[in-house]
Amino acid sequence: MNELLSHLIEALREELKQYGEMLALLDQQQQMVMQRQVAELPENVTCVNAQAGVIAAARQEREQRQRHLAHHLALPETTGFAVLIPLLPPDYRPLLEALVRENNELLARVQQRVRQNHLLLSHCVELMQQLINSIVPNVSPTTYDGTGHVPLAAVPPHPIYQAVG
Repeated sequence: MNELLSHLIEALREELKQYGEMLALLDQQQQMVMQRQVAELPENVTCVNAQAGVIAAARQEREQRQRHLAHHLALPETTGFAVLIPLLPPDYRPLLEALVRENNELLARVQQRVRQNHLLLSHCVELMQQLINSIVPNVSPTTYDGTGHVPLAAVPPHPIYQAVG
């Protein structure tokens, strides 16, 4: 049982670490947008996407360890921490409760930051679209077609800049 608990604790710590890494990347992304450092944004987005994969792997590992513990306790594999923790030795309960709480809190902060960044980036795209529309009038707004792709816009019949002379 102690080995199962040690593995679960290790998996919870790793998951917590990966959520922290994601939060740092999202904070960095927000700073880049606020400071108009758009050249670095594509690299950051790549890192955020890669970190999402790392988080998924860490979560999957933790869930597997959680299922093993539930199985060892003769409980359904889908048993949550609320049921598992009270059944564990008293010495382990405070640590596991703290790790689960911290993971949940950090996950909530990551989700909140993702929503904030999405709104911030969406607003930037809207502003750029307004700028483009003011420079090149009569261009229809970008919309997605039924397949989820953006149709190619027609080239305006006149150049943006017409030389005099």
